[in-house]
Amino acid sequence: MKMSKWLLSIILLTLFHVQTCHEIQEEITRSQFPNSFLFGTSTSSYQIEGAAFEDGKGLSNWDVFSHTPGKINNDENGDVAIDHYHRYLEDIKLMSSLGVNVYRFSISWTRILPNGLYGDINPIGIMFYNNLIDNLLLRGIEPLVTIHHHDLPHELEERYGGWLSPLIQRDFVHFAEICFKSFGDRVKYWATINEPNLVSDFAFLRGAYPPCHCSPPFGNCDTGNSDVEPLLVMHNMLLSHAKAVELYRKHYQATTLILKHFLSAKTQVILKWRE
Repeated sequence: MKMSKWLLSIILLTLFHVQTCHEIQEEITRSQFPNSFLFGTSTSSYQIEGAAFEDGKGLSNWDVFSHTPGKINNDENGDVAIDHYHRYLEDIKLMSSLGVNVYRFSISWTRILPNGLYGDINPIGIMFYNNLIDNLLLRGIEPLVTIHHHDLPHELEERYGGWLSPLIQRDFVHFAEICFKSFGDRVKYWATINEPNLVSDFAFLRGAYPPCHCSPPFGNCDTGNSDVEPLLVMHNMLLSHAKAVELYRKHYQATTLILKHFLSAKTQVILKWRE
């Protein structure tokens, strides 16, 4: 008898849970959200653009990494990806069909500055992102621009070690200013660096991302110090972010649009741990 009552209780609780979930799903509609609420989709340049060696684009750390045998499963790479560089109009049409009103994408550093600070601006790269932004706005989709999403000019890795060096702060701010000047008249929302914790952990703690630095017990890389380098990298990323925001607020916020910086909850937690 006790077992029967127990089973009956479980069945009733399950039915109540299913019914409650069903009711909640039926109750939520888009009209319940504020008009200012943003429904969107998100990508990053290296993962979707392709055209890795076209129209003046420079070599990134991920271009080198993905072409190193054994670094990625099946030796795959982002040379073509989903060919967003050539098919962005089709992709915007798909986004529009979903009813989204914001699209978060990142700017390929090497498509704008093929060699970082050590070279000229690539006008074809500027034109590509101008066309992307303009066509998003024509469809009623707000561009949300991430300035840096892991793809670093290989030139900067070679010259001074990339995020390990304080020199990266100067290069990042230079790149950010070009983005503000070129796209700030139409972009309302900016993010400086996507998930910096992933770079410090996966690239300099575990050695799974370029430049593949680590030390025991975290891995057996050719070079690296897993105790020190992740902290140096996070330090330089935080200062790069702060300097880019300071630059925007001082020179561009009054003449363009309001800066909206965000970090994901996960990044905030790891950043707090780092400090």
